[in-house]
Amino acid sequence: MAKRFQHVAIVGKHQARGIRPVLEEIAQFVASQGLEVSLERDTALNTGITAYDALDNDELGQRCDLAIVVGGDGTMLGFAREMARHGTPLVGINQGRLGFITDISIEHFREALSPILAGDYDAEQRAMLEGEVWRDNAIIFEGVALNDVVVSRGATASMVELRVDVGDEFVANMRADGVIVASPTGSTAYSLSAGGPILHPSIAGWVLVPIASHTLSNRPIVLPDLGEVSLEIVAGRDASVNFDMQSLASLLHGDRITVRRSAHKVSFLHPKGWSYYATLRRKLRWYEGVS
Repeated sequence: MAKRFQHVAIVGKHQARGIRPVLEEIAQFVASQGLEVSLERDTALNTGITAYDALDNDELGQRCDLAIVVGGDGTMLGFAREMARHGTPLVGINQGRLGFITDISIEHFREALSPILAGDYDAEQRAMLEGEVWRDNAIIFEGVALNDVVVSRGATASMVELRVDVGDEFVANMRADGVIVASPTGSTAYSLSAGGPILHPSIAGWVLVPIASHTLSNRPIVLPDLGEVSLEIVAGRDASVNFDMQSLASLLHGDRITVRRSAHKVSFLHPKGWSYYATLRRKLRWYEGVS
């Protein structure tokens, strides 16, 4: 059931030129609606905004019941992973081009935010990926991703060969520039440019996509999200793995990357009447050529 919020966290892409007045305008608007406002600590420190409490991510998750992310999808990805374990819902305000998960334009933030802050919104939850890198029966890296887990070849290597298992079943040895395991959210990111399908966010599945496969019969495949996907390095030098923006380079032969559904989900809030299909039409320009 929708609720009216009390304490709002604001985080921004603080490296962006001209971000300070934008953040101040949004913070002042939220405060004018009778809500308490806090800024994410790095956002406050790098913009010099001192009118509001500056809190780290854990403090924001514990004290705030809503977070507004100002920037692009990249800014949202990093912050969403931090807030998911707290269950804090997120609203995305995009400064530039329309984002898939930062879907409110900066020009219309007032009319979009006002009903949301009052408890009138559409809510959805997005699944996340989590996993580890195993070497000699020990975990050497752990990561969480909202978009995807990508294993790719080294800069000087011609390819990487990966053994792919789903649960207890062997799928294939794939020789390619890499392999993507993407969530439905990530299906419109790197996976899409590599030829993968778009998955609606409500689908309980992953998409496994080879990158520039050396075998034309290796095609993208949609997998149920109930089991664990395992990618083992068979051949290729200096391969790397990325859980969204969290990276581990110089993987060795025999290293195994395991990927599964995270216990946590990301909660997004949208203006009433928000449509995933409308977002796709605008972002992918599906309306072009239609009278």
